[in-house]
Amino acid sequence: MSRKNWVIFVLMLACGIGIFAYSLRDIKLSSIIVDLVHLNWGWFGAALLCICLYLFLEAVVVKIFMNDRHDGFTWKDAIRIPLVEQLGNGLTPFSTGGQPAQLLAMMQAGVDAGQASSVLLMKFVVFQSMIVINFIISLLVGFHYIAAKMHVLSLLVLFGFLVHLSVIIGLLLVMYWYNFTKKAANIVIRPAHWFMKPDKYEKLQATLNEKIDTFYQESLKIKSEYGKMAKVSLITLLQLGFYYLIPYFIMLSLGIDGLNVLMVVSLNVLIFMVISLFPIPGGTGGAEYSFSVLFSSFIASGSKLVLAMLLWRILTYYFGMFAGMFALMIKPDRVHEPD
Repeated sequence: MSRKNWVIFVLMLACGIGIFAYSLRDIKLSSIIVDLVHLNWGWFGAALLCICLYLFLEAVVVKIFMNDRHDGFTWKDAIRIPLVEQLGNGLTPFSTGGQPAQLLAMMQAGVDAGQASSVLLMKFVVFQSMIVINFIISLLVGFHYIAAKMHVLSLLVLFGFLVHLSVIIGLLLVMYWYNFTKKAANIVIRPAHWFMKPDKYEKLQATLNEKIDTFYQESLKIKSEYGKMAKVSLITLLQLGFYYLIPYFIMLSLGIDGLNVLMVVSLNVLIFMVISLFPIPGGTGGAEYSFSVLFSSFIASGSKLVLAMLLWRILTYYFGMFAGMFALMIKPDRVHEPD
């Protein structure tokens, strides 16, 4: 990991500690300690298992896509990919570092850059599609609750949904209306030449066209592998389900009873949407605030609410980053060229 990434990692840890300390401003530390002592470790273990299954099922998706591309792409290589992705996502705004981190990890395993990009692109399409499906269901179940709790947060949720939906619509346009989409994309970026030097604008245009061409070529493979895509979609849906269940098990571990699991899961889906809009790595600040606001009605105790938020962030953010750092230290296996 580079020196710059180490600095960002330390800063994110410091920010997390600062947010936790600020959350405790009106709460006695002794209350947190009492709640921690009485924590039901069985239910917390279930929450820990959920994040592990979330990461493992993403590795399963990678393995499925790689099985017919390379002989010798091992489970160790596959499991390493989502861990490295978590580290890349956690250190960059809008989680932009996840894709390059995965690409680097696959190339370290001996996978050709083009094939690695192909796999990551298909995985991205499936993941985004399943997120949108989950968002739609959650908006129907829990949006009235979030709108009543906080109007501004509901606007962020809607905006986040539109962003993710726009990504899927754009990908579908490239898949089925390639020529129209390519022309439209070049028209959309045309105003950029008013503010950019000609050579930089041409480079931007060339990069855009290259990305569109690459995705179109990959979309032909996607359309010819409906069976595999359906299988991967179901696995990804299950993967996200485990992630969304984490707050439910954390609250059970704190002795919170009478929970509506569907509502808790739906609210976590909406939090996931809000986090993606914050430009700070990991959505730091926005994630903690959203969790505290949305789950305050379920957790009456202030100390338990702060502890629940802390445990949730440890599992969904810091756990992945530490696991990614460990994965970077593991030497990958090298694949064999297919016959």
